[in-house]
Amino acid sequence: MELTWIAVLASLLMAAAAACVFVFAVKKDYFRNIEDAKYQVFWSDLEDGPRPKAGLPPVALPLVAAQEKHHESGSPT
Repeated sequence: MELTWIAVLASLLMAAAAACVFVFAVKKDYFRNIEDAKYQVFWSDLEDGPRPKAGLPPVALPLVAAQEKHHESGSPT
């Protein structure tokens, strides 16, 4: 029976810790722009790469650059 109370207390402490971490993250504005995180991988590539074209998301630029290079080389499609 004593082990059960220890397990219950431990689970309550872990839940309280998770709630505190969540409140801290909300107060520090970590959830401000969660969509931005998936594009962070491509930012270093985009800084040196081609300039954005209107209407394309930043993630599509490497694909556009590869297609333009393919067409400039005169290769048949």
